[in-house]
Amino acid sequence: MQQTVTKTLHLMKKSTDGTPERRGKYSKTGYNSPIDAALDIIGGKYKVSILYNLRNGALRFGHLRRLVPKATQRMLTNQLRELESDGMIHREVYREVPPRVEYSLTSEGKTLNPILVSLCNWGKLRLGIRASNEA
Repeated sequence: MQQTVTKTLHLMKKSTDGTPERRGKYSKTGYNSPIDAALDIIGGKYKVSILYNLRNGALRFGHLRRLVPKATQRMLTNQLRELESDGMIHREVYREVPPRVEYSLTSEGKTLNPILVSLCNWGKLRLGIRASNEA
């Protein structure tokens, strides 16, 4: 497999800086396909879980931490920052003592709701199939 990839990259037309030149319908975007573009935004380890948990409204950081228990504080913070910079979530800081921060979906982030619900339903179905196969 590694040889095939190397060979393919070697045969591709090179751009002026020596990197393989992208071709195809989406070459100007930097992505090979729309799926690559989508996964670039939601492809982090906990991003889908964060987005799914925010679908019903704003949540504070501590509540998100309880909903995504396997994520460390640092990892959750990084994933939230990436989602915010990609325009999927909004971070609202309240000037209180102690400071309060809430995260919510932006209008663009809300467009993912039907996809996230479908993905959750698929996961439930998958868990049911696996459970019946193990029984």
